[in-house]
Amino acid sequence: MHISEGILSAPVLTAGFVGTAALAAITLRKMDMEEIPKISVITAAFFVASLIHIPFGFTSIHLILNGLVGITLGIRAFPAIMLAIILQAILFGHGGVTVIGINSVMLGGGGLVAYFIWRLRHRFPSTPRRETIFGGIAAAVSVISSGLILALALVTTGEEFVATAGYALLAHVPVMVIEGIVVGVCAAFLAKVKPEILAGQVQKTPMGHHHAT
Repeated sequence: MHISEGILSAPVLTAGFVGTAALAAITLRKMDMEEIPKISVITAAFFVASLIHIPFGFTSIHLILNGLVGITLGIRAFPAIMLAIILQAILFGHGGVTVIGINSVMLGGGGLVAYFIWRLRHRFPSTPRRETIFGGIAAAVSVISSGLILALALVTTGEEFVATAGYALLAHVPVMVIEGIVVGVCAAFLAKVKPEILAGQVQKTPMGHHHAT
């Protein structure tokens, strides 16, 4: 879902960098050094997954996994995805340097949306499938959110990209479904074997109260 160089207008590219700077400043506040190993592992998974492309008609699709990043890293999902996009652009020319901003907003923003949806699970009774359902929904909506930002960036650049924006959204419908299934299964598995990896995990305090991490 990366946008390549030479497509978007200068105002859209500028807006992308401004948005990235603002979101990075917010999501990097008060970061603990102990978070870095976890962030590094999840960033590496996102980095590798988004480099594997599968042909789809006149374009190609790939697993995005920004939903998985969101449900594991919380608000740190944005800087993690931003770092991966920067490395992809510099090391492999994936997307390009001038579109790092808009790509970060597009994919990192989707990761943040996934996290906020994931946190809503605590408002519902605990069931064996709660993590699966909310993990799947979070991942699917993160893909939709990123796709809408992509479409908006294209349409804002020029009316000639309206059809392209529609096709891009259509091409990622199967990605939405696949990611929903993959992340839902991963969320359920992690909740059983290592729940502390998941963001917004409710933990008991010594006094018997609960709080979300």
